Amino acid sequence: METTKTDLPFDVGSKWLIRTVTFAVTGRVKQIKGKFIVLEDAAWLADTGRFSVAIESGTLSEVEAVTVDVVVNTDSIVDAYVWKHKLPEETI
Repeated sequence: METTKTDLPFDVGSKWLIRTVTFAVTGRVKQIKGKFIVLEDAAWLADTGRFSVAIESGTLSEVEAVTVDVVVNTDSIVDAYVWKHKLPEETI
């Protein structure tokens, strides 16, 4: 897949916490292809805990780190937050 220029607010290399209509993930943007964002170093967030604490401190309650890229359809995104912390690497 090649990276394409879009009007989306995501840049390749930036880290995000993305909430969709059914789940939340963290990851680093690897590629943007049409309406899809490919995240590397990703993790599925079963429980963020208190959300403001997660965003401000990077502390998450329940995380399942994955070793494969995660592809998110931008049509399913509810909101997204710049992730200023180290990306979760372990399942907790």
